[in-house]
Amino acid sequence: AAAGPQKFTQEFIDKQVEEFEVGKRHLANMMGEDPETFTQEDIDRSIAYLFPSGLFEKRARPVMKHPEEIFPKQTAIQWDAEGRPFHFLFYTGKQSYYSLLHDVYEKILYMRLIQLMELLLSMPYCSLEEEFILKFRKQLEVQSSKYEIPALQYDPQGVAFSFADGRRKSAKASITLRDSGSGNITINGRNYLYYFPVLQNREQLMFPLLFVGMSGRFDIEGSVEGSGHSAQAGALRLAISRALLSFVSEGEVEKMRQAGLLTADPRIRERKKPGQEGARKKFTWKKR
Repeated sequence: AAAGPQKFTQEFIDKQVEEFEVGKRHLANMMGEDPETFTQEDIDRSIAYLFPSGLFEKRARPVMKHPEEIFPKQTAIQWDAEGRPFHFLFYTGKQSYYSLLHDVYEKILYMRLIQLMELLLSMPYCSLEEEFILKFRKQLEVQSSKYEIPALQYDPQGVAFSFADGRRKSAKASITLRDSGSGNITINGRNYLYYFPVLQNREQLMFPLLFVGMSGRFDIEGSVEGSGHSAQAGALRLAISRALLSFVSEGEVEKMRQAGLLTADPRIRERKKPGQEGARKKFTWKKR
């Protein structure tokens, strides 16, 4: 049978620590440093200077570390003074392995409990066991309450408006949403139909207004810069969604959150890989 991991006695570790301290003093004297203030960083720098190595694998390079970092720590005592093991699976001989199996089974039991509770709630007389069910329920905070909804602002004519910003990839957008408008949308001083010739980008821009049923109610003035048209449309959509928060009810805010309108898109362009034509694309293979 294969031998297990090598075990080191405390006497062996103490001897290695003593030899390490002696070697550290010699190394400090060789480098003209004070042994009392010679740190591990100084040791690493000295070893790299005295034994230069071009090995790609850093673990193969010469090192001088404290024995506690080199030799594995011994397993802690697993039983008390009376000889009783601490872990309830000690008798198996592989307590960590079987403990993992128990953890997996606990998740299965939890899922089964949820299914049974859902089945109980679907019963006609489930209200009779309301007190029992509430023992296992936890009140969740409505996520929409976490959003800071800015107060509406008014121009000299008394028209309500709101500002908001949005980002996607490297595109940055800012929006001014004016109430009692005619549905005009201008992006960087141009009509959005001309600024976004692709239909998909225009759909992205209009989706928040269509979702809350307020298309044609607002005049929108937007400015956007950076990235391409697709990312700019995503940044403008997020900015419009945030600006709409001041005009909609709390219930509609929660619906917008669930639809993903208030969540910034975290995706960014994947970097090009060395030895490839692009992030995923490979060079054309040629036999000769």
